Amino acid sequence: MLIGEVARRSGVSARMLRHYESLGLVRPTGRSGAGYREYAGEDIRRILHIESLRSLGLSLREVGRALDDPGFSPAELVDDLARKTRERIARETELLTRLRRIDAAEPADWSDVLRTVALLRALGSESAGTRQRAALSAAEGAPGPVEALVEAVLGERDPHVAGALRWALARAGERALPLLAEGLGASEAEARKRAVHAVAEFPDAAATALLREALDGPDPVVRGYAALALGVRGVPGAVPALVDLVVGGAHDVEAADALSALAGDPAVADRIAAGLVARLGSGGAVDASARRRLTQALADIPGPVAAGALAELARDEDRAVALTATYLLGMRGTRRT
Repeated sequence: MLIGEVARRSGVSARMLRHYESLGLVRPTGRSGAGYREYAGEDIRRILHIESLRSLGLSLREVGRALDDPGFSPAELVDDLARKTRERIARETELLTRLRRIDAAEPADWSDVLRTVALLRALGSESAGTRQRAALSAAEGAPGPVEALVEAVLGERDPHVAGALRWALARAGERALPLLAEGLGASEAEARKRAVHAVAEFPDAAATALLREALDGPDPVVRGYAALALGVRGVPGAVPALVDLVVGGAHDVEAADALSALAGDPAVADRIAAGLVARLGSGGAVDASARRRLTQALADIPGPVAAGALAELARDEDRAVALTATYLLGMRGTRRT
């Protein structure tokens, strides 16, 4: 079979077939009377093998070794190819992500593009100071790549940098909230906690609605932080979760302060007092330290329900609880006079 027919049947150009021959990859079995190359069936099979190996990403040199070296290890080569492919995909994915973020920032000219690229590089720096300066510059300038800021805040461990990133996102407006909502459902607990912290920086109704949703979520840490933020916003629905924080001892002081703020509404004050009293009366469900925290939380809750509970607790078997309740009753009397 002459080279033109081989090219048509194999899909490999005549020029490439001559290149393979020059490299010693495949040699025509013979020559015609006119001196033209003639390929046998075995030659065709070798050409197809070469093309198959090239399709896996092998260089022509590696193809030659694979076909001619008896000691060649295909498993080792395939593993190496898979590693290189993963690395290439990671690089291209990173490039695609960067391009998408630049596009999302809606650059008006090349100066905008360069500014966004500089910000993205700074946010990925190993230096906390560089990342913090980048976050502050994003907050002070025109709205930047919000998606990059959200990703940065969800992964940031340095508290100072995280605070700057939350500030930058809050200044970016509601565009960040849908992305932070996704962060609330992240697989990593730390990312979920950072997301609810960031949402709490937004003062608008949309953020409050998102915090209400987080309050009903499965993650107790997210529920706790959402409750603290909602308590500050005067949302009575946060009361049960705030009481849970007092019982658990995590952020119990902040939770008690939030309950005190919510107790400005008399109807809510009685509900808070009832919730605290219910947990005090749950027997072995709470330990001694939790009962003391619950007693202390009644301090700034006005109304007869809280006063009655403290009067009863002043006779409690736990001396620390009784002394705390007695002191708080005295303070309430002082405030009345």
